[in-house]
Amino acid sequence: MRSRYAAFVVGDRGYLFRTWHPRTRPEEVILEPSLTWEGLEITEVVAGGANDETGEVAFVARWRMADGRRGEVVERSRFARRAGRWLYLDGDVG
Repeated sequence: MRSRYAAFVVGDRGYLFRTWHPRTRPEEVILEPSLTWEGLEITEVVAGGANDETGEVAFVARWRMADGRRGEVVERSRFARRAGRWLYLDGDVG
């Protein structure tokens, strides 16, 4: 989760694409160029340990637009391990 957030911060669309499960990922990852990510708070982790095949991460990610507007994304993301790597499946935004 933290590595995907960092990829959003630096605009690394390739990393986001590679860490998105092929079953659910879009054909292209599109980022908003006027948006700056300002912070990530992990609020809950369910499973996702060394012996797990799935896991969930609840988080709040804060952002700011170039025009000064601010906001946050609150999500519970689901991940699955595939070939030893964690991949983002989907999430519930709340």
